[in-house]
Amino acid sequence: MVQRYDYALRVNHSSLNQVVAYIQNQKEHHTKKSFKEEYLDFLRKFDVEYNETYVFDWIPDEER
Repeated sequence: MVQRYDYALRVNHSSLNQVVAYIQNQKEHHTKKSFKEEYLDFLRKFDVEYNETYVFDWIPDEER
């Protein structure tokens, strides 16, 4: 059985334009930093405890 996890983030209305611009620029942005790198940076920045072994266990190794 594959488990799937969804995440939701709250965005302050004053940051809405920045968030929209970020989303629109994701494809180009991720040519410089992978989603995995950015996600782990986010977890570290906000002191979220995690075990890196399991964070991306649902993604095949060749796609990580």
